[in-house]
Amino acid sequence: MNAASAMKQYKQVSVHCGIMDASPHRLVQMLMEGALEKIALAKGNISRNEIALKGSNIGKAISIIGGLQGSLNKDSGGKLAENLSELYDYMTRRLLIANTRSDAGVLDEISSLMIEIKTGWDAIPEALKN
Repeated sequence: MNAASAMKQYKQVSVHCGIMDASPHRLVQMLMEGALEKIALAKGNISRNEIALKGSNIGKAISIIGGLQGSLNKDSGGKLAENLSELYDYMTRRLLIANTRSDAGVLDEISSLMIEIKTGWDAIPEALKN
């Protein structure tokens, strides 16, 4: 096993352990971080004209956002959950456009939206985190 392969294996185990020990609040944070990472990678793929990798990273970002959308509890979340669901839907549609047009500006837009959502999520007081 070479060093790169060993490092990849270590990262997978580390992420798996982090997920197993994470609170629901932290899991949502991790999903948001993952979406931001995939969007940043896709932006780099666009600049290097790596079309297949761009599509893969945007696809993963869309899947993560779908997971965030699917985790919303519209019964207890009310209007806030409904608004977030609509925003996640918008973000997904825009990511599809970014993919077809290789538009880094759209990726910046979606990244900014995700950062704004994450900033609000990160600011939730400890007493309210489950």
